[in-house]
Amino acid sequence: MAYTDIGIDLGTASILVYIHGKGVVLKEPSVVAFDRDTNKIKAIGEEARLMLGRTPGNIVAVRPLRQGVISDYTVTEKMLKHFIQKAIGRKTFRKPRISVCVPSGVTEVEKKAVEDATYQAGARDVEIIEEPIAAAIGAGIDISKPCGNMIVDIGGGTSDIAVISLGGTVVSNSVKIAGDDFDEAIVRYMRKKHNLLIGERTAEELKIKIGTAFKQPEVDYLEVRGRNLVTGLPRTVKVSSEETEEALRETTAQIVEAIHSVLERTPPELAADIADRGIVLTGGGSLLRGLEDLIAYKTGINTVTAEDPMTAVAIGTGKYVELLSGYNEDLDG
Repeated sequence: MAYTDIGIDLGTASILVYIHGKGVVLKEPSVVAFDRDTNKIKAIGEEARLMLGRTPGNIVAVRPLRQGVISDYTVTEKMLKHFIQKAIGRKTFRKPRISVCVPSGVTEVEKKAVEDATYQAGARDVEIIEEPIAAAIGAGIDISKPCGNMIVDIGGGTSDIAVISLGGTVVSNSVKIAGDDFDEAIVRYMRKKHNLLIGERTAEELKIKIGTAFKQPEVDYLEVRGRNLVTGLPRTVKVSSEETEEALRETTAQIVEAIHSVLERTPPELAADIADRGIVLTGGGSLLRGLEDLIAYKTGINTVTAEDPMTAVAIGTGKYVELLSGYNEDLDG
C-alpha cells in the first residue's frame, strides 16, 4: 500500500499535498474561518480565503501558520486533518506515512509542534524535512552529488536560502520576509502615495498582475479600488508597474541581502560551483516578475526560476518519502 505515502508542504500561504504515484493532488490556501461564538469551523481552504477581510463580527478568517511557524495549534491540527482526508479519501485502512517540510530556521520546539499536529491528524510515521532540501529535490537537482547548489525558496511567510551539497545543507539562512511582505509593502505604498486604503487580497492581485522587482521595458497599468483616507469614500486609482517596483524595492533588497550573506559564508569550492551552475529560485514568491533579473544583477550570478516553483517543495517532500521507502524496501528485501 505504497500510495499512503504523503508529502505535505505546510506553507504560510498555501498547503500542498503530494501522494506517492499521483503527484500533487491538492493545493489550497492555508486559511481557516471559524465562528467565535460556537468555536466551530465554518470553512477551510479556498472557501475561507474568500472570506478574508469580509467577515461579520462573530466569524473570523485566520491563517494558523505565521511566517512558516504554527501560531494556532488546534486550528492547524484540524486543518491538516481536513486536507489529509480530502486528499486520500476516508477509505484507507492503514494510516499514511507523512513527511512535512518546515523552514530551515525553525527551532526544535517548533519542529515538535508540526510533528505532533501531523500525528494528531492521523499519521503513522512523520518525517520532518527542511524546506530548501525539499525545494532542491522538487526542482530536479540531484542533491546527492558533491557539488554546491544554491536554492532560494521564497514562500508566503519565509524565504529560505541554502547551499546544498551531498544531500545536506552546508550554509543556510531563513528570513521572515516573503510573499506576504510584498503585499504589505504594496498596502503601505498605496496608503502613503495615493491616500488609498486597500485590503491584502487587492494588494496580492496587484502584485500578481503588474508587480515587478526590476525595471521592465514596458509599463503595465491596473485600476485599483479602495477607500480614500481623506474623504472616507470608495475610490479607484490607476497604478503602474513602475510604482510597484518602487513599493517593493525595500523588501526585495532584504532578500538580496540575505542571499549575499549566505554567499559570504559559503566555502570557496562550493562558491565556485554556484558561480558555475547559478542560483535556482522556487516558491510562489519567486513568480514576482523581475526578481531573477534583480538577483542576477546584484550578485552577478546567473539566476533561474524552477520549472514549477509553486509545487517544487511539495514534490520534493513527497519524493523524499519515496527515497526513504526505497531505502526501507532495500533493507527489507
